Amino acid sequence: MSSVTISKVKKNYGAIEVLHGIDLKIEDGQFVVLLGPSGCGKSTLLRMLAGLEAITAGDISIGNRIVNDVHPKDRNIAMVFQNYALYAHMTVKENIAFSMRLKKTANSIVDERVKWASEILSLEPYLERYPKELSGGQRQRVAMGRAIVRNPDVFLFDEPLSNLDAKLRVQMRTEIKELHQKLKTTTVYVTHDQIEAMTMADIVVIMRDGVIEQSGKPLDIYDKPANLFVAQFIGSPGMNLLEGEIVLDKKSKIVKSGNLSLPIPQSSKVEVGQKVVYGIRPEHLKPKMNGQGLPAKIKVVEPTGPETHLYLDLDGNEVCSTSRERLEWPVDSDINLSPVLDNVHLFDAKTKLTIDVG
Repeated sequence: MSSVTISKVKKNYGAIEVLHGIDLKIEDGQFVVLLGPSGCGKSTLLRMLAGLEAITAGDISIGNRIVNDVHPKDRNIAMVFQNYALYAHMTVKENIAFSMRLKKTANSIVDERVKWASEILSLEPYLERYPKELSGGQRQRVAMGRAIVRNPDVFLFDEPLSNLDAKLRVQMRTEIKELHQKLKTTTVYVTHDQIEAMTMADIVVIMRDGVIEQSGKPLDIYDKPANLFVAQFIGSPGMNLLEGEIVLDKKSKIVKSGNLSLPIPQSSKVEVGQKVVYGIRPEHLKPKMNGQGLPAKIKVVEPTGPETHLYLDLDGNEVCSTSRERLEWPVDSDINLSPVLDNVHLFDAKTKLTIDVG
């Protein structure tokens, strides 16, 4: 196992710069997820780490060795692709053993490691089958088996679950995380799926337009987004956002947004007259059929089982509130919404950066 250090890394395609000086330190044994929308540069960064893309500027180190000019096969990394990349004419056993056969590894060692990998991944009953005889999840496990028998310093996963159905994705998320807990190999995983990132990662790195917007533990990023982009990108349903201005109301600071008076923590580092974006997550916007709060009208009700999502009209703004109560929520009925004050987020309207709420 090894740490990975990415220092001031840039990538240009002609005159177009797609990565703008990336700095990232991945500790030995960490599971790090690169997360972001399409075109943010996460797969390009992974391919540069693998040696499949040249580096325009900066350094990438695996352990204590700078690998900028090291051939992919000499980096001691193993990559699992989105499309499995299995050899159709080879059995499961032959696919898993392929890289070791290329290195002319002794048969006894090959058999031992194939047996070890197949036991970890529950592939023992399928070793003599061909890829066409396997399900999508089984094929992905074969691809993982081919990677782990190499005993690499770093695992690289490039959106490996994109081709699986919803149920299989949940299963494979668990299996990949269990595999990491057993092997404790440094892992870099690319995805655009925030649920994968939140459930699997030790550290999530959120990228946009070739830069890192924020990195940290999943719940830290969810609870304390660094800016408006991160706040919008993380969370499903997404954070409710209302544009407004800081005003005084009976000596208390509030956000005035249209006809709404939105409460904020009085410790917030804001000035009267400052333009802000008021953020509150759906689970922190409590719905009540009776009582005080912000008046809203129910437009759509989505029961999911564990909770119900209510999409509402709040003074002309579409917002979402979630409830775990088994109540009737009639469409077009009037309800009141109460923001949980400790979970209010404020963002500067000009810089889009998070404002300290104390």
